[in-house]
Amino acid sequence: MHHKEVHALSATPELTSGERKPMLNTISPAMLLEEFSLEMTGKDVPGLEEAADLIPPSTRINVTFLGNENLETRLATSRAVHERGFTPVPHISARRLASRGQLEEFLGALRDQGTSSEVFVVGGDPHTPEGPYEDSLQVIQTGLLQAYGVHQVGIGGYPEGHPDISDAQLWSALTGKAAALREQGLEGTIITQFGFDLAPVFSWIERVRDLGIDLPIRIGVPGPAGIKRLLTFAARFGISSSAGIAKKYGFSLTNLLGTAGPDKFITQLTDGYDADRYGDLKLHFYTFGGLRATSEWITSFSEDQK
Repeated sequence: MHHKEVHALSATPELTSGERKPMLNTISPAMLLEEFSLEMTGKDVPGLEEAADLIPPSTRINVTFLGNENLETRLATSRAVHERGFTPVPHISARRLASRGQLEEFLGALRDQGTSSEVFVVGGDPHTPEGPYEDSLQVIQTGLLQAYGVHQVGIGGYPEGHPDISDAQLWSALTGKAAALREQGLEGTIITQFGFDLAPVFSWIERVRDLGIDLPIRIGVPGPAGIKRLLTFAARFGISSSAGIAKKYGFSLTNLLGTAGPDKFITQLTDGYDADRYGDLKLHFYTFGGLRATSEWITSFSEDQK
């Protein structure tokens, strides 16, 4: 469900900063929630059925590329998202692709069922690539994405770093991918790993903008879920969850039986937002507690802001 990734290692020059569109310097929680995106796996299709009435039409829903799912499962999940009036964003896991032919097979099948317009390209979990692609940058550079109808490409961002990749490598990869998307005429979006602490998120966004990368950024947010479950995923992906951070987020490490939602996180994000410094921000929800629970929370929180 998450984008652990081994990125390009070569040094990449900083991008030239372009003119940004003038924006208001403040934003409300309701405005931040506009055009949110969600994430699901193949096994979540029944949950999508249950949540469909709560999700706005055309909402982007990322479809993960799990190693234990086959081509048909991935295609069927993207098709289910499309048939219910939402925008599927299938993941492509570079290191899980056995060959260029397998990449073309997946892209061709997505195109044939009308679900290839947007994709999210990630390096993937395997330590050793199963084929010719070391990272997502190499997939972008093939030129195959646009050849099969892709217009927008999502790439990963790591405000708290990555447990297996150095910060220098992460920044080199991010600038390299942003440059490659621009060179190939593809629209791009950065989707960040989730977290509980806003301080590294704001610092990371400032660095992204200082590098001249003006792609829209979707801040990864965990939907409401059991605290134990949240902490399990946090440990797996190297996310800080100290007692102080947990309290600031809205849960306690001494009481793990309840659930926690991102109410405080989103409110603090809007309070600290400055368009001149941070640019275009939206939210991406990791649905740890299920699509229905996340969608119900978004609906209720949005109503409370009116």
